[in-house]
Amino acid sequence: MTAGEVPEYPEYAVVVPTLGRPSLGRLLAALAEGEGPAPARVVLVDDRPPRDPEPLDVSVPEGLRDLVEIVPGGGRGPAAARNAGWRRVPEPWVAFLDDDVVPARGWRRALAADLAAADPGTGGIQARIEVPAPSHRRPTDWERGTMGLASASWITADMVYRRAALRDVGGFDERFRRAFREDADLALRVLAAGWLLTVGERVTTHPVRPAGPWASVRAQAGNADDVLMGRLHGPGWRRRARAPRGRFPGHVAVTLAGLGALAALAAGRPRVAAAGAGLWLAGTAEFAAARIRPGPRTAAELRLMAVTSVAIPPVAVAHWVTGLVRHRGVGPRHGVPADMFISGISGNSLVHD
Repeated sequence: MTAGEVPEYPEYAVVVPTLGRPSLGRLLAALAEGEGPAPARVVLVDDRPPRDPEPLDVSVPEGLRDLVEIVPGGGRGPAAARNAGWRRVPEPWVAFLDDDVVPARGWRRALAADLAAADPGTGGIQARIEVPAPSHRRPTDWERGTMGLASASWITADMVYRRAALRDVGGFDERFRRAFREDADLALRVLAAGWLLTVGERVTTHPVRPAGPWASVRAQAGNADDVLMGRLHGPGWRRRARAPRGRFPGHVAVTLAGLGALAALAAGRPRVAAAGAGLWLAGTAEFAAARIRPGPRTAAELRLMAVTSVAIPPVAVAHWVTGLVRHRGVGPRHGVPADMFISGISGNSLVHD
């Protein structure tokens, strides 16, 4: 574009926080091969620990080589990485993508149309996320969790924000150190500042990435972030963020039953201990059955569900207690209730079991 020339569409930058996963190359290839106006720049934020001596392992397609900039993120999590990215770009719109998504071939054209159609009060535009389901069997517990992203609101797997809206609210809250709730927190603050959030027409695929057997247990760390959300946004945050509580109350009950059984046994009260153990066993069995029923029911999945259904409730409660302690001094944010500004959003946010 020559000096003084006015673009036919609002210019945008793409910001991708990354740990250098192999999927990053697939994302960049899809961006390069897409149809429609290219981004003004692509910022890859290397969020590996700063002590990592190896350069980011990524092959940038020829069509993007003049546009890509790699900047350090410091290993402080995706919220801080996205802040490092958007604060480096001057474009009026910033498209945040996760490094494991695949934009559709017409993504660039659809994004340009989304931006051109946005009115001045629109602060952000969500993509339509598709998660491929296995065609030959029922999805596993992990796959079903990822499939929930298709109906989640405001997720930064693919979310474009007006730079002015980001500037108004100060960007992402870097106290959210993992990829959970940092996007909902930002959305509620943008809405409370008076901006609209809408759903666009562009489509992005979010494949189910491989995960270890304990992924569902590690995911319970998000319960500490739920505590922070409550401190920041008040007791109504789940309704406004469309984030149901899920099974957490049941996890508390099962954990208390188990702890009560152990305490009664230590106090020499076997009947009370037996009653508590029975409640713990019944609650754990119901949880395992609820996870097994919609799944493939293979021997491996049955074993995994049995073991992790024992571990998840106490781990979830432990992270929740950790959050209560860690965020005990955090006060609420004040602003206009966000739900009066919601426009064109449907679906629930992904929550942990």
